[in-house]
Amino acid sequence: MKISTLGATIFCLFLVLAVSAFGQQPQPAAADDLNSQIESLRADTRADKVAIITEAMKFTPQESSAFWPIYKKYESDLAKLNDGRVELIKSYAQKYTTLTDADAKQFAEQSFDLEQRRVDLKKKYFKEFNKQLPGTTVAKFFQLEHRLDLLIDLAIASQLPALLAKPPTNPAPAPQ
Repeated sequence: MKISTLGATIFCLFLVLAVSAFGQQPQPAAADDLNSQIESLRADTRADKVAIITEAMKFTPQESSAFWPIYKKYESDLAKLNDGRVELIKSYAQKYTTLTDADAKQFAEQSFDLEQRRVDLKKKYFKEFNKQLPGTTVAKFFQLEHRLDLLIDLAIASQLPALLAKPPTNPAPAPQ
């Protein structure tokens, strides 16, 4: 499964740009502008993802006509889950400097819930794709989808403040 260097580079560039918007703490007046930027970059990312899938999968005309209608529904359902993920990331970035134990627990639980819903969605569509396409084609698509998810997750993680980097509220005295 060979993806062109140009396509991969463009996709990664959009990811970095999209994710860099997450790491910024928006001012109230700039929140609408940030949301607009995020939506624009998400649309660009979806378009790049379609191009990468098209190039990597090399569907026959018959496979293509079976794949894309199902993929369109899958992507629509996935976008709804990703809406929740974007909101969670924005909330985390906004609360980072004042994060309490309760906030951290809530964010972790919400993140686990989103991950589980994502896995459930993939299982649902794995069955749908398998009704119309050969198993090897479906497995190849989900392998590609997993790799793209990893790239996106890595880009997001690289832009978010890490809890490990947060200075302790009551630092212990340094040993002498």
